[in-house]
Amino acid sequence: MKRLLSFLFCALACSSAPSPAAADEPSLVDWAKRRVEDGLVKPLVASERENSRFSRGRPPPRERRVRITQANPTTDKSGHAFVPFAVDVRFGSSSEWHKDDVVGCAYRGSGALFVKIGDAYRPAAFLLGKDLPAVAGACEAGPQPRA
Repeated sequence: MKRLLSFLFCALACSSAPSPAAADEPSLVDWAKRRVEDGLVKPLVASERENSRFSRGRPPPRERRVRITQANPTTDKSGHAFVPFAVDVRFGSSSEWHKDDVVGCAYRGSGALFVKIGDAYRPAAFLLGKDLPAVAGACEAGPQPRA
């Protein structure tokens, strides 16, 4: 009886403890934010530092923040899951945030980033000066499975 009780107690204790693998996995929102920061925001900041201060273009923002606009992934027509995001900018320390300066999506499986230019979505490297064509169907929700 004592062995049975100790076994049950151990089983209960082990089942209620969080698994180490689950604790190490970032949430989808955290993953998407980090992916946009590393794959888009940091390269944009680096490219702005390289450009001349005397450019006629808009001055670089002082701050950027990434917002995940939908916590649950959406599936495109090909069945690939993506998470929509927006990047807001602020030009001065006391100025207001300008929302949706960059809008796009991050694909969960591949980590690919797309940004909206006009009515189409292009790879995020387009904002870094690469002439890349729009990708048909990127970031467009397909038929969602019924619950």
